[in-house]
Amino acid sequence: MKILTVYAHPEPKSFCHAVLQQFTKGLEDAGHTNEVVDLYAIGFNPVLTTRDFANWLPDENAPDVVEKVVKERVFAPDAGLLQRIVAWSKFHNKSPLGVMAMLRKMGPADVREQQHKVADAQALVLISPIWFVGFPAILKGWIERVFTLGFAFSLTSAGWRGDIEGRIGLLKHEKALIINTTIFNEKSYQERGLREAMRRLIDDFCLHYPGIQTVEHEFFYAVNMADKDTLQGYLERAYRLGKEFSQ
Repeated sequence: MKILTVYAHPEPKSFCHAVLQQFTKGLEDAGHTNEVVDLYAIGFNPVLTTRDFANWLPDENAPDVVEKVVKERVFAPDAGLLQRIVAWSKFHNKSPLGVMAMLRKMGPADVREQQHKVADAQALVLISPIWFVGFPAILKGWIERVFTLGFAFSLTSAGWRGDIEGRIGLLKHEKALIINTTIFNEKSYQERGLREAMRRLIDDFCLHYPGIQTVEHEFFYAVNMADKDTLQGYLERAYRLGKEFSQ
């Protein structure tokens, strides 16, 4: 199986990195192909800005919204003369959907590169610590910038108007696996509702809802002060998760 592993931890000597190494070894021993994207190592910019606008445009699933966006943003009646001239020269002979298609091609190159890696994989793996009951900002930003409209999901007209059932998943991956190291112990995650909150927000909404068939989530609890036997057990588990990935 062809796997893309997205890794997020700033310290190369962290326990989280040891988890990545053991998991990767397990994949290799099982004969899988694995590409690791180390977000800190490549200096991925997680901040979504106006240059990402092209990746958040409506598509053919909401034609009325497409027409509204083209009319109000591309050919805005209150736009300056230069903007109107540029818009006319580029888009005057295009349909609203044609305008959307051209604008999407203007999206940031770093996002297109990551989307190509995602699309080329059969399965996705996310490895990181848990900070403030969620992913590190660099990984959260990777999801926000890469899992865009028209790539990871689409919205119907109802979705654009606020109906959560109007979201259409576009990802076709067989499986996603999340491996997280935590500060707090398993009891805290179970009894305080932290695990359930993450399951709903990350497992379901970020991965399963956009179309990934199976989403699994593994926690290695309270690693900061864990004893050697516990840490060794986690590393052995990480290896098995790789070795048995497709089972």
